[in-house]
Amino acid sequence: MDCPCGSHKSYTDCCELAHIDLKSVRTAEQLMRSRYSAFVMGNGNYLMDSHHTSTRPVKEKKSIEAWAKSVSWIRLEILDKEKGGINDQRGTVTFNAYFFENGKVDVIHEKSEFVKENGLWMYLGLAK
Repeated sequence: MDCPCGSHKSYTDCCELAHIDLKSVRTAEQLMRSRYSAFVMGNGNYLMDSHHTSTRPVKEKKSIEAWAKSVSWIRLEILDKEKGGINDQRGTVTFNAYFFENGKVDVIHEKSEFVKENGLWMYLGLAK
């Protein structure tokens, strides 16, 4: 199975590694891609585990999972990234995530901020 993140790798050689062990994520972009794949698969546990503790929406987990499973994901498009490398502590990734819902194509356009927490890349939220 091709990885949903659009890397042109198999899921087992790409985002599944992150979904099994968050420590395998080396960059902010890799975390962004693995989170997109988690949305495609409705993997709420990974979405919570990879979300920074200061902004983690634990009470919304079930509704996030339900929504993620209710739409048909089309593709992820990475538009830009700043920092977020192996040796960085912070980074941003700007992306479009296309999906089909209620008979039409829609897109989530976001500039996401990522930070390391306890040495692991985590999604913090929208970049300011």
